[in-house]
Amino acid sequence: MGLRRLALLGAALVSAGMVAVGTAEAQGQNEQFIPGLVYRTGAYAPNGIPFADGVADYIAMLNARDGGINGVKISFEECETGYATDRGVECYERLKNKGPTGAAYFSPLSTGITFALTEKAPGDKIPLITMGYGRADSRDGQVFTWNFPLLGTYWTAADVAIQHVAKELGGFDKLKGKKIALLYHDSPYGKEPIAALEVLSKKYGFEFLPIPVPAPGSEQKSQWLQIRQQRPDYVLLWGWGVMNSAAVTEAGNVNYPRDKMIGVWWSGAEPDVIPAGEKGAGYKALMLQHTSGKAPVYADLEKYVYSQGKSLAKPDEIGAVLYNRGLINSMLGTEAIRTAMAKFGNKPMTGEQVRWGIENLNLTAERIKQLGFEGMIGPLKVSCTDHEGTRLSRVHQWDGKQWKVISDWYTGDDTIIEPLVKATAAKYAAEKKITPRDCSKEN
Repeated sequence: MGLRRLALLGAALVSAGMVAVGTAEAQGQNEQFIPGLVYRTGAYAPNGIPFADGVADYIAMLNARDGGINGVKISFEECETGYATDRGVECYERLKNKGPTGAAYFSPLSTGITFALTEKAPGDKIPLITMGYGRADSRDGQVFTWNFPLLGTYWTAADVAIQHVAKELGGFDKLKGKKIALLYHDSPYGKEPIAALEVLSKKYGFEFLPIPVPAPGSEQKSQWLQIRQQRPDYVLLWGWGVMNSAAVTEAGNVNYPRDKMIGVWWSGAEPDVIPAGEKGAGYKALMLQHTSGKAPVYADLEKYVYSQGKSLAKPDEIGAVLYNRGLINSMLGTEAIRTAMAKFGNKPMTGEQVRWGIENLNLTAERIKQLGFEGMIGPLKVSCTDHEGTRLSRVHQWDGKQWKVISDWYTGDDTIIEPLVKATAAKYAAEKKITPRDCSKEN
């Protein structure tokens, strides 16, 4: 066990809610500060910890291998949110001005915290990377200048889930008359796909049955009694933390077929199925492009992080779904900083400069291969009008021991998604008195 892990497990640091990782010395004038909003404690810790470890380990590797980004060392500091919005806002306020140029960006890892920070980020000029979560309408960069739901929004996820159901049934026409339930975390996160699913149900003629689950979601007997009575043809699961494993377990208890359950990508990791034991076999979930397993980047992680005792991760986390997602999150953030440096120089970037870097991020297949992430994600191109960058997803299935990819690539249907994005973004702009940017004048 490395010294960093021993330090993290100390009661004093946990109670304080903050810990600095990735660098031992004081922040210098030539350091890029990246904050980490994490939850290593509470009901969501089983899912929050591997993601946070992946985030921290990738930054540790860049510092050890490259001296940071283009010679600019990264200073990194975590703040414990417990997945609570008020604590997330407190962490944001505490960390936003750290380092010589302030925070490069924030990754809230919570849709609730994202909603709160969406109101603050424009004034502070700090971008929010909400990879695979957050406000679905924030894909519209003309209105949401500072939000970047990279790799996928919940409206993309909802559409892809229905595409997969249609494929299993034998075509979109077979959706008519079917009943599809949404078992969702009763929070901004869980409610996000509802608008898209309502549009999809009208288009394809299926009955949509939303079923909320109060946080944290460990108690679901009444919801599964409703499912047993209503007998939906499919159950979409929009859960997080203990809610996911509880849902899979309860499905087994009432004999609801797990292969008729499809989770969002935040309901498709090892902590969501392993606690359910044999009852987890057959369960399916969307992928935020990647699944479990090790990409070429792991060779450098082993050389510069694991073998040096610098990793926070337990052995069974390494290569797991959420650990991989943490690696990807840090890769996207640091590549955005690198993109910004190409325009503004090899020095610590301000949040405003990093925002430009994210909006001009263009990850080609060649660059992804150079970074060692080949097979984990596909090309990503962000623009002023499109802060999502791509709308690709696949489906994997738990066989009782491991995840197996069972589908080809799906692309979110923009004939459905884009009008919904534009309508809700326009409504938000009107409410907040925001004048949308003219992207034709951006450079």
